[in-house]
Amino acid sequence: MTATILSENPLAGLPSASGVEIIGPVAYIIGDDSPVLYQLDAATLAQTGRIALFEAAADFASGRMPKPVKPDLEGMVALTWPDGRPGLLLLGSGSQPNRARGWFVPIENLVPEAVDLARLYAQLAAQLPAGVVLNLEAAATTATELLLFQRTVGRTDAALLFVLPLAETLAFLTNATATNPPAVHQLVLELPLIDGCPAGFSGATFADGRLFVSASVEDTDDAVLDGTMLGSFVGVVDVAAGTATLARLAWADGRPYFGKVEGLAVRRQLADGHFELLLVTDDDAGGSTAATAHLVL
Repeated sequence: MTATILSENPLAGLPSASGVEIIGPVAYIIGDDSPVLYQLDAATLAQTGRIALFEAAADFASGRMPKPVKPDLEGMVALTWPDGRPGLLLLGSGSQPNRARGWFVPIENLVPEAVDLARLYAQLAAQLPAGVVLNLEAAATTATELLLFQRTVGRTDAALLFVLPLAETLAFLTNATATNPPAVHQLVLELPLIDGCPAGFSGATFADGRLFVSASVEDTDDAVLDGTMLGSFVGVVDVAAGTATLARLAWADGRPYFGKVEGLAVRRQLADGHFELLLVTDDDAGGSTAATAHLVL
């Protein structure tokens, strides 16, 4: 498997990109310290719209929400809501109490609807190994499952994938009086290291019958504080086999790519086993880029 960066460009006016989904001609991007869902032309990456998720004028005055108050949106997935509406589910990381919230944004009118994730996240947190803080960084769906990825920094034994029944989980999220949480199946996956530091999941998407993922490596053991960026990987996860196969991102001339990949989408299939990926990155200082990559399985 190889993963080659083809191009990279800044995303002006879009802070701390943390997830991307492509629906038709539109690329939707979230930032982990932004109260906005951004719309871009999927081909040119020109920004075409901004959807305010909630009122945060004072906290967003500097262009970035402060860590103590930001919802830390890290996961985004296209799905169909229980009432039949297609849209995007945006998910906070859950790493602090104020980050256990999300929004459903229906494609038909793009009017955000708040979603309380606290009950579901409490169930997931209860299954974590001792000493691990819930920190969900990516989400994807199959036809029947919701897949949530735990990023655990500084440990090699806690790169986790939570597999939940999609319909039951969405019904639980939309019924505040529901008392039976969905069943959760947990997988522990082995991810690569760079300079002794383990990779952590950062993005996911399901396309062409495959679960594509990204993972990045930081020199830190804190779920909230950032560390020195060492590199990123992309690849695929085989849920049935419980394995992850990843390739380190590099430029065409072989130089390692040091961008912090936070999300990925499949832009198109180039040939059998060849895919063009759209990646979004966060430099931990408010800057974001969009990169295209060629993944060969």
